Amino acid sequence: MERVVGTVVRGLRGPIINEGDDIVQIVVDTALNAAKVESFSIEDRDIVTVTESVVARAQGNYAKITDIATDVQAKFGEDTVGVIFPILSRNRFSNILKGIAKGTKKIVLMLSYPSDEVGNHLVTLDELDEKGINPWTDVLTEAEFRGHFGYNKHTFTGVDYIEYYKELIEEQGAEVEVIFSNNAKTILDYTKSVLTCDIHSRFRTKRILKAAGAEKVFGLDNILNESVNGSGFNTNYGLLGSNKSTEDGIKLFPDNCQPIVDDIQAKILAATGKLVEVMIYGDGAFKDPVGQIWELADPVVSPAYTPGLDGTPNEIKLKYLADNDFSELKGEELKAAIKEYINNKEEDLTGQMAAQGTTPRKLTDLIGSLSDLTSGSGDKGTPMIYIQGYFDNYTK
Repeated sequence: MERVVGTVVRGLRGPIINEGDDIVQIVVDTALNAAKVESFSIEDRDIVTVTESVVARAQGNYAKITDIATDVQAKFGEDTVGVIFPILSRNRFSNILKGIAKGTKKIVLMLSYPSDEVGNHLVTLDELDEKGINPWTDVLTEAEFRGHFGYNKHTFTGVDYIEYYKELIEEQGAEVEVIFSNNAKTILDYTKSVLTCDIHSRFRTKRILKAAGAEKVFGLDNILNESVNGSGFNTNYGLLGSNKSTEDGIKLFPDNCQPIVDDIQAKILAATGKLVEVMIYGDGAFKDPVGQIWELADPVVSPAYTPGLDGTPNEIKLKYLADNDFSELKGEELKAAIKEYINNKEEDLTGQMAAQGTTPRKLTDLIGSLSDLTSGSGDKGTPMIYIQGYFDNYTK
């Protein structure tokens, strides 16, 4: 019988993960049990993905705002600290900001505008146009910003982030001054000690600040990149990728993940004889067309994956072949011609017209987005995803 289904994606329900749980064995048992209950066979090059959240929970990778404060105070001492380019998020940044404020006496909070790095808007581009403001050159004080745009609440959260962040800082006993600029060097007019909170542009921002005369420059990746008083930490990313866990604590991005994916792969191979690929995923990399939010607030989509997930797709655009190379063919003759073309395609199709419109993204980014959309961020209860047929093409 001819195959009529391509890629199949299943969200797997498993137990609630707690600190100290054997995440490797739980993932293996969940995948094997799902295959048995749902009557599907585990095959070579199937993919098992696991959300970073349950991995970090199993690792117990947590910290308190007091731990953040201790690290910030150790790095900045009594200096006024410029906290620049944070994202606007209760989940992602509120407790981090509490910890920063608790470890300082005064913060100059510099917000990018019209939006933060991942697309949360303070104002619209249309509003900037109406006021004649150029966000690439104009620096605004809080009073100037309010005079132009008033008090605006976020589309989805209903939060005025300017007011919210000010209150969080003041509640920790620190002074705060808010300014608006997209130029990192602006902060040096206020202080030479800077904590840059951007995610994907952080290396450039640090470089610019140091070249412009900043005396102390750290990023969120430099805070809790090692344990403070027994706290959790992340060697590579520090506070990046962390989430609010309690009112005074955070869950960090999982640390040292490669042994986990390697062990899951090895145990499934031992149990089934099949070599599946495994990855840990965080935020997918896609943009919401309504809220304009680019989802990727984690430093990477995948902190660890098995070697078979390295690289990018090498695919042919079927409609291009049908409309061009084989436009005179139809039915079975067209199908046979396309299959033959696919079977003989080059290993690298970069720049070829037959590949135009295919997605030139890393496999881990594509699979991570697929997994993130499948598992959701709420109560679906499927932190593990099982994917079959992802690497198959029209000839399989």
